[in-house]
Amino acid sequence: MAINAFTPTPDPMTAVHRAYEASLELATTKGVERSRAVAAMAQALQRSLDDILEANTLDLEASREMAAHELILDWLKLTPERLQTTIHILQRLAELSDPIRRVMNATYQLEHSQTYSQLMPLGVIALIYEAFPELGAIAAGMCLKTGNSLILRGGSEASHSNTVIAQVLQSALEQAGMPPGCLELLPSDQGASIRDLVIQDRYINLVIPYGRPSLVQKVIQLSTAPVLKSAMGNCYLYWSPTGSLDMARNAILDSHQSDPDPVNAIEKVLIHPAGKPSSLTMLWNSLKEKGFQLRGDKDLVTQFPDLKLTEELEWSQAYLDKIVAFKVVESIEEAIAWINQYSSGHADCLVSESYQESRQFALGVNSASVYLNSSPRFSRNPKGGDSLFLGMSNQKGHRRGPIGLESFTTVKHVVQGHN
Repeated sequence: MAINAFTPTPDPMTAVHRAYEASLELATTKGVERSRAVAAMAQALQRSLDDILEANTLDLEASREMAAHELILDWLKLTPERLQTTIHILQRLAELSDPIRRVMNATYQLEHSQTYSQLMPLGVIALIYEAFPELGAIAAGMCLKTGNSLILRGGSEASHSNTVIAQVLQSALEQAGMPPGCLELLPSDQGASIRDLVIQDRYINLVIPYGRPSLVQKVIQLSTAPVLKSAMGNCYLYWSPTGSLDMARNAILDSHQSDPDPVNAIEKVLIHPAGKPSSLTMLWNSLKEKGFQLRGDKDLVTQFPDLKLTEELEWSQAYLDKIVAFKVVESIEEAIAWINQYSSGHADCLVSESYQESRQFALGVNSASVYLNSSPRFSRNPKGGDSLFLGMSNQKGHRRGPIGLESFTTVKHVVQGHN
């Protein structure tokens, strides 16, 4: 094992070079070997629960002393349940079939040859994240499963947790015979800046920022390597006059239930003036009982003085809290236009009994995911199927929507000539 494999690497260039060399080796490994290594990571986390929770306690105490925002404390706090969910995700990853080198039909054929495509690893992936210590382990499992090496750069608030988790995973990877450098950790408290990492586009093939919108935007502005934007919050719901109260209420409440990060939480609701005031009052009462703060546009505040007025900037910003703002729109066309202008663009909803409205909304809303009479609640390990997700992306480009295993792959075209 190479020197410093079990400690954070202060120098970004050293970490990048090690990760790059490891990615070349990983690209030639067999799927069964990578699956065995992911399973070893899950077992190692299971054996180290007490050490991880102890390190997390230190992070929580330090963050509270620094008066960290409650949101960050919620994201930072590890529980046995959250760690068990992470372990289960790694176990599921180990059981899945190998996603790499899968042969697919090409979209074109050349004369006197056969053309096909294969899914291949991207190479080196960097995850830049604040809080969420378990996210590093999940990303490590997804990267290893797809034959990529990973560089972790967490926030200072989770330094102890991130270090212990990385040490546990690195030890498991070494014992499973994976190349040194396939998992690197850059310490946030030793001068390893985000910029130093994201400008290494010669070696890094994808950067994923995860956290508050300010972090995501910072990485986008600094990076010369490709960035896969993650998105969180500021999802919209249009409650049509034909839509049921129960469906609207359940969609809003359920969307906030993802733990620890309600990625697809509905924070803005557009309503039609033809809706019944009694139904609106019932919805508000239900939300208040669950601890939500309610806000409204100028027209609603005039009618209902108890509502707090929503400032103009708020319509395009994520609250990342139990806050829901309501606005009146005159038509579904106006609702679609408003959502396309102000939504974060990764998950927006419609509650309506009209098939025509459903089709119009699904085609007109420019978002990665559209939910019709359904809760947009996000899960990294949804029930049913083999899908596992790191987060949600709202960008058009490399991958859009749920960030799953295919988000960590690229396509190679092979043209085989006839002898």
